[in-house]
Amino acid sequence: MTNSIAKPSIVVLGASGLLGTAVTRLLSERPVRLRVVGRRPTAVPANCRAEVEVRTADLTEGTHLADAVADADAVIHLVAHIAGPGTWRVASGDRTAERVNVGLVHDLIAAVEAHRKPEPPVVLFAGSMSQAGKALATRIDGSIPDEPLTEYDRQKLAAEQALEAATGRGVLRGATLRLATLFGQGTDSTLLDRGVVAAMMRRAYAGQPLTMWHDGTVKRDLLCIDDAARAFLAALDHADVVTGKHWLVGSGQVVSIAELFATIAKLVSACSRRPPVPVISVPPAEHAMPTDLLDFALDPSHFQRATGWQPQETLLGALERAAVAYAKEQA
Repeated sequence: MTNSIAKPSIVVLGASGLLGTAVTRLLSERPVRLRVVGRRPTAVPANCRAEVEVRTADLTEGTHLADAVADADAVIHLVAHIAGPGTWRVASGDRTAERVNVGLVHDLIAAVEAHRKPEPPVVLFAGSMSQAGKALATRIDGSIPDEPLTEYDRQKLAAEQALEAATGRGVLRGATLRLATLFGQGTDSTLLDRGVVAAMMRRAYAGQPLTMWHDGTVKRDLLCIDDAARAFLAALDHADVVTGKHWLVGSGQVVSIAELFATIAKLVSACSRRPPVPVISVPPAEHAMPTDLLDFALDPSHFQRATGWQPQETLLGALERAAVAYAKEQA
């Protein structure tokens, strides 16, 4: 961070997103100068300890990004291109997605390099466990070369590599947290539409079958958004340890898609007092990605040992809270 007696300056880019709101909520409890930047206004808890500045900006335009990170001691970069309910369905040649997912990282590096500080700022970047591609082992542990299978993962890897190169040049102190599949209700009703859990919650409340593009045996590591936010704060607190590397962050547990969808159907049934909707297998959609049909289990032990972080939320407990949040939206 910084040796200055002044409160450290922390900037959250993408603060109005699902993960950004959770990170902002936790950082607002600390005695820091906090600048939160998003496309939409970011909700800030009342009576927070932090000195908070909220900015609404399109970071791809003008000098918004450079202005946002000016004099920052730490930057948490959570911006990602979103098309519909997902961030990961990026078509090859999608220049808009590339501009957001990769170009903004290069802009951030250039902005920091143009105004070098005696102590380079910490930059934490949100990556994805699927960057590794098809794992050759039971769990992804970072021991095999990356072979990303989708355009989204290739863009995430390119951004990560740019940060690592800038770290090597002494421009900044960068690290990437490669996150498991995120889910959670968030604090903003407009954030209830992000990811596979959100999509299935919507379908269940609409009385529609929950559809699997396979036999349901595909497995995922699901990470509650609050645990992901705690991981970024743990990385911030252990910047000297995590700098220059990428880290796998997940629950360390896996659940089959069939079990996940059946649980969602039961929880929505309990909230809505209607019979559970069926869970069925259907042919993959045209926009399906290769990673949709692969198991993704990861080993977060390296990050846990480095920072002391541990997931605190159970899958069932977090899904129950999400179901209740959706029920309130339906009311």
